[in-house]
Amino acid sequence: MKNLIKQIFSISNNEQFEETCLEVFKHQAENCSVYKAYISHLKVEPKAIKSSKEIPFLPISFFKTHEVLSSKAAVEITFSSSGTTGMSQSKHLVTDLSVYDQSFTLAFEQFYGPIENTCFLALLPSYLEREGSSLIYMVDALIRDSKHPDSGYFLHNHEELHQKLTQLQASGQKTILIGVTYALLDFIEKYQLNFPELVVMETGGMKGKRKEMVREELHQHLQDGFGVSDIHSEYGMTELLGQAYSKGLGVFNCPPWMKIYLRDTNDPLSLISNKNSGGINVIDLSNLNSCAFIATQDLGRLFPDGSFEVLGRFDNADIRGCNLLVQ
Repeated sequence: MKNLIKQIFSISNNEQFEETCLEVFKHQAENCSVYKAYISHLKVEPKAIKSSKEIPFLPISFFKTHEVLSSKAAVEITFSSSGTTGMSQSKHLVTDLSVYDQSFTLAFEQFYGPIENTCFLALLPSYLEREGSSLIYMVDALIRDSKHPDSGYFLHNHEELHQKLTQLQASGQKTILIGVTYALLDFIEKYQLNFPELVVMETGGMKGKRKEMVREELHQHLQDGFGVSDIHSEYGMTELLGQAYSKGLGVFNCPPWMKIYLRDTNDPLSLISNKNSGGINVIDLSNLNSCAFIATQDLGRLFPDGSFEVLGRFDNADIRGCNLLVQ
């Protein structure tokens, strides 16, 4: 298994991705009982799968109802979704945290350069106020590994954050501000900055605190408030150990061990070409010990170079998820 982990994080071209992807699929088709049963229900013969495009994608809703595991090792940590009242939570059982550590560290450095000596400021009140957040685990590690004395969290202390940002700009320090959408908007209602070198990364979500906004309107507000030319974003979720990143315009790119396909919303077991919008299917090979092939409840648009845009979610996704994808 260690060799396969090393292979996953050494992928540098599509041929290597395909080869490793098929190895991970064969492993999970045999060792993940939920996925194995799902494939059997679809009457798919694992040995007949010759390409990543032929691999069945497990509906993400299974993470709410089953233990999705491909390993017999002890669970080291359970990541859980925030959920809403009356809704069940997704649970991602992680048996090897070192894989998650490698995944987010390598991906972050691929897109943003060395973690060390970068100052990370986090405005994530809704995540900090609950347990089980994979995002908080990642940001904890980024703050720790940055080894920068000013890296840290801010809850509702916006004045202190404003002072810190002003000081960091004056010193020419490379700074990344990671924030939940509504908290970033709350901040710029009180404080305006002109900090063009700042990387502002929104993690999405109004969490019921504000009315939803279209991305263009939201990003324009944030650009004006922070004095930056682009708003960055992170595409990740409880059920994944990998993240895609956008450096502007809402267009995301994946690290080498992730790939996006789109499925037909009317025929959810069929993939569609990149000329149309559809349901987002994610291959995340860092999900080696759970399931690497997930049909999300997000709608997206795929571009020829493999980058993608998130357009929204299926209506009543929690209710219709299982119906959209025949179980």
